[in-house]
Amino acid sequence: MSGVKRVDPRRPYRLSPSGLRRIVLGESAGVGLQFGAISRPHEKVKPRRTGEPAKRWHMAIAHSNRGRLDDHAREAIAAAAIIATPETGVIAVILGELHEDIAALGADRIIVIPELDAARFQPRREVVAVQMLLDEYRPEHVFMPDNMLGDGDLGRRLIAKHESSQAATQVVELNRRHVSVRWNGTALANAALPRFLLLAPGTVDIDLPYVGAGEKTQPPQILGVSEVGRDLGHEPTEMSDIALEEADFIVSAGNGVHNVETIDTLARTLGAAVGASRVAVDEGKFPRDKQIGASGKTVSATTYFAIGISGAVQHLQGIKSCRHVIAINRDAGAPIVKRADLTVIGDAEELMQALITRVEQARSQGEAGEVER
Repeated sequence: MSGVKRVDPRRPYRLSPSGLRRIVLGESAGVGLQFGAISRPHEKVKPRRTGEPAKRWHMAIAHSNRGRLDDHAREAIAAAAIIATPETGVIAVILGELHEDIAALGADRIIVIPELDAARFQPRREVVAVQMLLDEYRPEHVFMPDNMLGDGDLGRRLIAKHESSQAATQVVELNRRHVSVRWNGTALANAALPRFLLLAPGTVDIDLPYVGAGEKTQPPQILGVSEVGRDLGHEPTEMSDIALEEADFIVSAGNGVHNVETIDTLARTLGAAVGASRVAVDEGKFPRDKQIGASGKTVSATTYFAIGISGAVQHLQGIKSCRHVIAINRDAGAPIVKRADLTVIGDAEELMQALITRVEQARSQGEAGEVER
């Protein structure tokens, strides 16, 4: 032994007025003491973006998914707040249910229209509802995600309805004076800030230094509006038939996965698409169209399950837009561990089999629903 005295970082401590941890020798756990293993620094309360009454408005419109917003939708709301002046209020119009607070994105007023969720194709009802809000608030600028999930379609319908030349799609940069738009993957054209803006993913940072008022307002009543067509609902689709770029849940295998059949079973059990690292593809375990990374496909899944993947730089580039990353790996020091929101250290085969068994057990006991397709 070296004889050097070491301080246990998990021992009880007090927080000083300046926020520093002070370990007091001779004291045991008691009132006012906290533990290093479970304590977290207090988050600083962010100020309101503005305290002035709104004289004009910006409006952000986006669909929710099961009551939550994806990062692309969050960026549209944040963009409306970023370029707003102190006298400009920000209205967030959410089509579908909302089960989270979005004041942190800069929204001063929040209007939720739960019956217009993205699960049903209701273009006429959506246009009528949004038009009622446009007539009421007359926003200077309207922000929407430019995606294939309904927002891009609705945005283009609104642009056509208004016969507006004051519109820009695939916006990759903006400020209070201009926008830059992308064409064929390149920032090609600059223009004055238009009224309708459809944003490409990653245009703005959603970590704002302020918050909005977050006041909820009653939605408009949509009466007497029927669709031209008839919604036949969802057609069941195998996850293996969905392109990885469009998949919301991906289970991905790396060199640590030796049994391809097990990961295929896990993916079916969880209702996920299957991806792979370059190493696993090069070994012939998976076809080339399953490869994720800089030399393969770039994905933006809500949940990315990396099993037996070390996390090379090239692979991390391919999953940089994924919202939640879960990893199973033998090596606690692997790069994927730093990227992951949750990591389980252990044998990939054993943990996959245990997870399959537990999910099936939960379904049989009614603890979990069937996989949605």
